[in-house]
Amino acid sequence: MNQPDVPARTTEALPPARIPELLSPAGSWQCAEAAVENGADAIYFGVDRGFNARSRAANFGLGDLPDLMRMLRLRGVRGYVTLNTLVFPDEMPSLIEVVDAIAKAGVDAVLVQDFGVARVVRAMCEDLEIHASTQMSLTSAETIQVAAELGLARVVLARELSVREIAKIRAATSMPLEAFIHGALCVAYSGQCLTSESLGGRSANRGQCAQACRLPYELVCDGEDRDLGDVRYLLSPQDLAGYAAIPDMIAAGVDSLKIEGRLKTPEYVANITGHYRRAIDQAVAHGAVRVSQRDRQEMELSFSRGFAPGWLEGNDHKRLVPGIRAAKQGIVLGEVDEIRGDEIRVQIAADVALGDGLAIASEAEYRGNRGDDAYAGSGFADNHQGGRIYSLRPTGRGKKNEKLKAATSGDHVWIGFGRGAIDFSRIDEGASVFKNDDPKLNKKLASTFGGKPRRTRAIDIDVFAQAGQPLRVTAQIHEPKSMATGEPSACVTEAASRERFAVTVFTDTPLEVARKHAIAQDVLADKLGRLGGTPFHLAELTAEIMGGPLVPLGLLNSIRRDLVEQLTARLEEPPTRTVDTEAGRAMVTGLRDSACEVPASALESAGVPKMSVLCRTLEQLEAAVAAGADAVIADFHEVRTHREAVRVAREGGVHVMLASIRMQKPGEFGLIRQLLKYKPDAVLARNLAVMDAAMSADIPVVADFSLNVANHRSAEWLIGRGVKRVTTSYDLNADQLDGLVGATPGEWLEVVMHQHMPMFHMEHCVFCSVLSPGTNKTNCGRPCDDHVVQLRDRVGKLHVLQADIACRNTLYNATPQSAADVVGSLIQRGVGWFRVELLEENAHQTGEMIQLYRDLLCGHVSGPEVWRRLSADNRVGVTRGTLEAKRDPLAIL
Repeated sequence: MNQPDVPARTTEALPPARIPELLSPAGSWQCAEAAVENGADAIYFGVDRGFNARSRAANFGLGDLPDLMRMLRLRGVRGYVTLNTLVFPDEMPSLIEVVDAIAKAGVDAVLVQDFGVARVVRAMCEDLEIHASTQMSLTSAETIQVAAELGLARVVLARELSVREIAKIRAATSMPLEAFIHGALCVAYSGQCLTSESLGGRSANRGQCAQACRLPYELVCDGEDRDLGDVRYLLSPQDLAGYAAIPDMIAAGVDSLKIEGRLKTPEYVANITGHYRRAIDQAVAHGAVRVSQRDRQEMELSFSRGFAPGWLEGNDHKRLVPGIRAAKQGIVLGEVDEIRGDEIRVQIAADVALGDGLAIASEAEYRGNRGDDAYAGSGFADNHQGGRIYSLRPTGRGKKNEKLKAATSGDHVWIGFGRGAIDFSRIDEGASVFKNDDPKLNKKLASTFGGKPRRTRAIDIDVFAQAGQPLRVTAQIHEPKSMATGEPSACVTEAASRERFAVTVFTDTPLEVARKHAIAQDVLADKLGRLGGTPFHLAELTAEIMGGPLVPLGLLNSIRRDLVEQLTARLEEPPTRTVDTEAGRAMVTGLRDSACEVPASALESAGVPKMSVLCRTLEQLEAAVAAGADAVIADFHEVRTHREAVRVAREGGVHVMLASIRMQKPGEFGLIRQLLKYKPDAVLARNLAVMDAAMSADIPVVADFSLNVANHRSAEWLIGRGVKRVTTSYDLNADQLDGLVGATPGEWLEVVMHQHMPMFHMEHCVFCSVLSPGTNKTNCGRPCDDHVVQLRDRVGKLHVLQADIACRNTLYNATPQSAADVVGSLIQRGVGWFRVELLEENAHQTGEMIQLYRDLLCGHVSGPEVWRRLSADNRVGVTRGTLEAKRDPLAIL
């Protein structure tokens, strides 16, 4: 898939009804224009009121939306707003104004992560499409079936799905599917990464990812450092470049192909959109995609950490994460053959010219907090130094004084840099050299957008010209016909149906009979087709000419202008929609008085709050049963040991729950069935599929943190579907948790009061990548069964890495965190269940911890005493909220 000039597997040419939408990112007005002019069928963008997962993008103001959508409708491009973050109860009222403006501006769809936000949107406007963001973690037809109840019109699939798995989903659901085809890859499942907040108080689920996955880590295996050579970036995937898979994606039934990059430049958007427009058109016309070496290099120059097919071809952990570098690299230009002064000698693998930007691999260096895009201000550079080409000269005797402006791929050249630009003491011969910027290419890309429209829409014109009758000219948007049937395409969107109109211009007086030159069809086509500078071009002109009529050419020019004005006005009109803001306000109202506290008498009658203990080993579970836990949760890495967990708990008279896998992909429903066959007292459901399956089997369900309940309407939706309790989202700090409890009946909630935050949850397997000669779980030899692995970060903390029964990895924060300080206030607000999550504790440590938290729930010890004795961070979820002093944005640095 990486090789240029190699066509993908051929499929039959496809009719327009099967052409997938090309969806491009737009972090700014210029990016929107670049996408439109280079062939996007739709763009997605955020608003500057928050609620979108790219808070660092320029984004758009609510006041920009009418103009932006008018431009898009005129150009035949759909627009989607990203409301794809979790929303807290106190923020929901401001959501009403945002949704109102979005709907009235004619935005085609909103992308949503939060169940509660989806419900607000649906209550306010039935005609506004809701697309489930990839942050909603929908990875199977079963999860989609449940989420569809929110009124979804499309699902953005997880990046971790292969083409084969996508085809299985398509075979089992009619839901329109969107999939990523190009751009940066998150190593963790979107919506399931808690690293930024765990380490630095910045939430990926709130649009503030600090990209800790791009940092170097050291591997500690069985207590000893493992030398991995140059492999240091253990969690940094290469970028997705899925162009070769487009025919297979179309055959699999993907409706929209998405380019990542709302933080990228307009030139990047123009570059990648243009190449994928051509690739899709090739796939549709010829059933294959061919990308030349030059095409690939152009895409790499806009941004590349190295191109790979991601997960589209299935898991290949070594290819996905080579681990050598994490920053933008561009084109691999060659290696340093010799260093002389401020020059390096290289045999170049791509064309270069004066002014091009190069990077040279070197020893890593602390760079300070520069806010680099690759690290989001993390402060550490990848092992690169960079500079622009200051001089070029050929190698060989007698050519020392010869100067070049450019050199061609394959040449041996001396490349010079400005004095002091490169620290050559940190560069060795043999170091890799990359070309990462080309001003000429950037100029070419910038010329593709801005100013007059370059990509225009086809229109059909019909003329009736009869002597003695007024001239009638009708225009409408050209409707593509099916290649197979010759009939109009069956694929009709709301936007397309709105464009099925015609505009007509009549002359005020009848046409006279021509004395010499009656009007002819070719003249009509010439004059009416002069549409330069407008967003239209003539596709087809039909004419019925009778009686030799005279049509003055000036009249045709006037009619052409009238047609353009009428078409423009009609296309720019927003769709007619009903927006019910009162219904929205009713949805954001809390479900109980936020100031309400449970009376002391009620607390006494209710007794001590209940404690559940999540155990990851049978030893821990046995100790928890012996220590008198009210409920135990088995979260084991071997599904067959769940039978023993149920037996031990039942014999001890303790309520037993089994924890499901966090992600359920096609072909994995058997893992859910196996869990249910042990008949636990309840299931801790980490995805929507297991939630429904357990309830169908009459087994009670507790929804876990991974379902990201951050507001009362999300909780209400799950409770309304039959869930007994919901675990509050880890994105809530102490203040936000208090807000959720103030808006939500306390008996609905379970709060984790002790845990090691599960930072990364990954399809990528580090065990396989660096401890096995294999490439995936079919040939890895399961090193996860034999080794204890930790990853050491830049400040020396050892974070525990574990693999679950589906071979997915989770990296746990080295330092436990405790919510002991806020437990008392939560009890007063009616929260009845609290959880302790164990990691590597032995039986003795388990017993001591349970007793300590039992004393806390009974009021026998204070919160500070608890977290101090356990050497835990004193915080809830992301942070303690206003109780906590400000911290460095990325604490591991």
